[in-house]
Amino acid sequence: MGVEAGKLRRNAPQHPLETTVTMADSILKIAAIPGDGTGPEVTSEAVKVLAAVALIEGFDFDVETLDWGGDRYLKTGETIPEGGLDLLRTKDAIFLGAIGHPQVAPGVLEKGLLLDLRFKLDQYINLRPVKLLPGVETPLAGRGPADIDFVVVRENTEDLYCGVGGFLKKGTPDEVAVQQAVYTRKGCERCIRWAFDFTRKRNSPKKTLTLVAKTNVLTFGHDLWWRTFQEVAKDYPDVKTDYNHVDACCMWMVKNPDAYDVIVTTNMFGDIITDLGGILQGGMGVAAGGNLNPDAGGVSMFEPMGGSAPKYTGTDQINPIAAINAMAMLLEHSGQPASAARIDRAVAQVTGTKMKSQAAGKMGYGTKAVGDLVVSALR
Repeated sequence: MGVEAGKLRRNAPQHPLETTVTMADSILKIAAIPGDGTGPEVTSEAVKVLAAVALIEGFDFDVETLDWGGDRYLKTGETIPEGGLDLLRTKDAIFLGAIGHPQVAPGVLEKGLLLDLRFKLDQYINLRPVKLLPGVETPLAGRGPADIDFVVVRENTEDLYCGVGGFLKKGTPDEVAVQQAVYTRKGCERCIRWAFDFTRKRNSPKKTLTLVAKTNVLTFGHDLWWRTFQEVAKDYPDVKTDYNHVDACCMWMVKNPDAYDVIVTTNMFGDIITDLGGILQGGMGVAAGGNLNPDAGGVSMFEPMGGSAPKYTGTDQINPIAAINAMAMLLEHSGQPASAARIDRAVAQVTGTKMKSQAAGKMGYGTKAVGDLVVSALR
């Protein structure tokens, strides 16, 4: 099937990316796609933390490592090998390190790997916690961890990312380009309903779900979002609701981030505001996200939100905290919430008491050392 996989037994002195820890009959099966640039380095640290917390909490896991990414594409022309999706459907979760290769044209890997996985595995929820950790600097003056703690639920399989459109008279002075956004009632409702359920489960004192759209200009697709939001809200009388135009949301995220609890939004707008959220929480070195298929039998994918950062490859300078946070999310959504909470506490201890900065090369420790610090803090 064109897939490279490796496994090892507990205590065997082999690479942590190729790991099996077995203590019982049930095993958490994970496909790891380390990807490009520094992706393998941060994935290695995330798996190191996974192995440590599994021993503490007493669960079993298996990591199968797949060589998908820029190097494979340059050799074979494949982004996802034949049979790859079928393999992923046998897993409980996917961990993606990073994609982006300096010798591969922009968009090839992003569309052919990342978006293809999201669409073909129907990962219709993109979940992005925006949480400022202790010791992490935010560009917002006077703000601390108590002020920045909200979640963005982004619809993940529709909108402009569907690729509907085309060219007329391409390459001529009369060229026309059309890019169409696609919204369906099913797509809107399942995302909105999931966001209401998540807000209820999150159970913050605010307990508020804010729809972010642009109903005053995008009067067709976003009217569908607005009407669906209002109708679904009737089933959740205990959840407060609010609405922001997306431009106002960007302003309020900076001015009053503490006003938000959970945001639900479209694919395009979610892409934009989650990057803003990443900076508010201290940068892409700490930001993690999940691409969820919450349906029975669905396979979800978790990833650090930073890029492949090729200039740092092999230098032991890249920050692995985002990848470790992504692994905590994977565990949270794969039936190991206590392990996820343990990692969250350990990360907060390390960022709050050990690291000088979250910027690559300025952490006060190398990539591997930061991973070791989190492992030490797990207990």
